[in-house]
Amino acid sequence: MKLSYQGIQDVHNYTMNGVKLPSFDWQQMADKTAEAPVWVHFGAGNIFRGFIAGLQQKLLNTGDADAGIIAAETFDYDIIDMIYAPHDAMTLMVALKPDGSTDMEVIASIARGLKADCQNVVDWPVLCEAFRNPSLQMASFTITEKGYAVTTPAGELTGLVQADIAAGPLKARHAMSVVAAMLLERFRAGAYPIAMVSMDNCSHNGEKLRQAVLTIIDGWVEQGYCPAAFAAYVADEATVSFPWTMIDKITPRPANVIRDQLTGLGFDDMEPVVTGKGTYIAPFVNAEVPQYLVVEDRFPNGRPALEKAGVYFCDRETVNMTERMKVTTCLNPLHTALAVYGCLLGYTSIADEMKDPELAKLVKTIGYTEGLPVVTDPGIIDPKKFIDEVVRQRLPNPFIPDMPQRIATDTSQKVGIRFGETIKAYLASPTLDVQRLTAIPLALAGWLRYLVAVDDRGEPMQCSADPLLEELQNQLAGVKLSAPASLEGKLEPVLKNANIFGVDLVRAGLAEKIIGYVREMLAGPGAVRRTLKKYLV
Repeated sequence: MKLSYQGIQDVHNYTMNGVKLPSFDWQQMADKTAEAPVWVHFGAGNIFRGFIAGLQQKLLNTGDADAGIIAAETFDYDIIDMIYAPHDAMTLMVALKPDGSTDMEVIASIARGLKADCQNVVDWPVLCEAFRNPSLQMASFTITEKGYAVTTPAGELTGLVQADIAAGPLKARHAMSVVAAMLLERFRAGAYPIAMVSMDNCSHNGEKLRQAVLTIIDGWVEQGYCPAAFAAYVADEATVSFPWTMIDKITPRPANVIRDQLTGLGFDDMEPVVTGKGTYIAPFVNAEVPQYLVVEDRFPNGRPALEKAGVYFCDRETVNMTERMKVTTCLNPLHTALAVYGCLLGYTSIADEMKDPELAKLVKTIGYTEGLPVVTDPGIIDPKKFIDEVVRQRLPNPFIPDMPQRIATDTSQKVGIRFGETIKAYLASPTLDVQRLTAIPLALAGWLRYLVAVDDRGEPMQCSADPLLEELQNQLAGVKLSAPASLEGKLEPVLKNANIFGVDLVRAGLAEKIIGYVREMLAGPGAVRRTLKKYLV
């Protein structure tokens, strides 16, 4: 079997192998999309192919839409050549269920994959034409948080952005410059309204997108490339809106076991590829079943009826509350706790960690016992049911190939939000006692013990990448396993750093408890396990 428009005409083989096919004609959809585009998406990777494109597919299947999505890749053009072009922009979506079974579906809602490259004489004009069309309602994004970065940590424009501002819209290279250039096309065509919808997994994503695009545009206005009226058009959210969103779905890299399963069913050309820029991608996407997308409902030119596909539409405050629920209490803190302890205890699978009695108790205590009393309830998703799904279905799913070593990346940038917000809520509460917290201090102590770079067996351990790793390890220099006294005076300066933890943990009254936990975990090989057993009773 081949994954392509021609290939899916072999309906018998697809259905005999349990693969769901689109109920619309892909070529007709592609023609309609070219004539009257409704949706352009920037970022052609797995979360888009395995989640977002599937939403429009549902509308196409039910007749609630007749146009698909134009996918535009701003970074890794090999994805278009190696994955999109050979398969008519179709994806084989493989949903990984906790019982080991899978659901398979051909996602055919992408009309075309384009390289968002100003030097590409074929694709660039197509992208410009789509943005000039009054029918276009939205442009969405999954380009990772780094894709919105137009300044250095010092607050200065990056070299690439400076060059783009100097060169003007016709030579845009940075993703945000490309977006600004497309909005200029739309402004010149008639200043038509549009929604610019970041779906990246970062806080206040719509605001990040808006600020980045306006930074480029203001530079172009200053250089004389475009009129001040263009900047006013983009800055007016009655014409160009930047809704906030919250997205949640685990979409790991393509798994070889899924490739082998598909090959065994008779699929041709399912081999994952590594692009020139290091993207590991395949014609299929494997992902968990649960998924959430919450979107601020501000679309000045209308929008697809995505609520019929399971998207939650609401106001900005509800989006913000949903994100806080996920990030500060119900999911992300649990993930981070599993990440650092998984590394210390030699695990390479999050699912395997959930079979560990102490680690399962740790995350359940963080979520149910310590998180729920201060959870931000958004009203549209029940926080307890969300945690139930996380600890019973999502984290224990053995068919999601996710590793603690990956999740431990950049932990210094995460702990302030994932644990600090709950600590602050306890400190502010007239009825809750921060001293009653056990699992959250254990999670923070586990991270500090992790920074010593020695696992619980006493073996050297490589820590995952982190922008503060070198600085923090220098502060802990001299701390050794089997020598708890070496910790003396080392942790107080770290725990005072509210930039890391979101709160001064010394002032919060938790430093003594956290230091005590770390000291116990340094007693010798096996001390991490003994400490968990001691306090998680």
